[in-house]
Amino acid sequence: MIKRLLVTGAGGGLGHYVREGLKGSAEILRLSDIIDISPALCGEEVVRCDLADREAVNELVRGCDAILHLGAISSEASFDALLQANFLGTYNLYEAARKAGVRRVIFASSNHVIGFHPVGEWLDDKAERRPDSLYGVSKSFGEDLARLYFDKFGLETACLRIGSCFDAPRDRRMLSTWLSPRDFISLVAKLIEAPAIGHLVLYGVSANRDAWWSNAHADFLGWKPLDTSEPYREAIERRDEEPAAGSDYQGGRFATVGILD
Repeated sequence: MIKRLLVTGAGGGLGHYVREGLKGSAEILRLSDIIDISPALCGEEVVRCDLADREAVNELVRGCDAILHLGAISSEASFDALLQANFLGTYNLYEAARKAGVRRVIFASSNHVIGFHPVGEWLDDKAERRPDSLYGVSKSFGEDLARLYFDKFGLETACLRIGSCFDAPRDRRMLSTWLSPRDFISLVAKLIEAPAIGHLVLYGVSANRDAWWSNAHADFLGWKPLDTSEPYREAIERRDEEPAAGSDYQGGRFATVGILD
């Protein structure tokens, strides 16, 4: 077990799952967000931080062994908004991690890095990146930054291209992209525990019948998803009879949204 795990974006949807689910993965969870979150419980530290503030991020990272980087705008937004949170914030975090001697980062990337691939195309970690949005571009930047910091400084990163992590799939697309909270937590735990990961790109997706993504290259982790979207299929297909916007693309509606001002 590591001493201290920093979780950025701990006040968001994924952070809610992490706060309870990763208690056994570190002695101390340092939970951070730009918004106020509930006070620290036993084995927790709560630190409010704007990732665009470089000095604050340097302080935030100090004393941490590993980082789960969830902090970002997690949907399409204007370039100026993404510039602060997703571009500058991610750079500040990696530079602070380098200075502090952090061993490993788990970077919450996104399926929207490859969202312009057509539905049904089978993708692995070597697939061409085809972002479907400026948001997808921001996550692609993060993957490249992680590659640089591994090659130049030896800072390990797992770039986790998360599908759709909710309590249950919400539409037809999520029958392919759903990642259950239980599978998300177990995958992150494996990434924390693994002796070495180098620079690893993998997909966050449960064992769905019609999944489009392969993690065969990451079998060394010993991670096996336990959940599947199949129990939800009948109800979703009965409700959603018409194809949704962007249904030809793996990124769904993100592929149809214009540039936001």
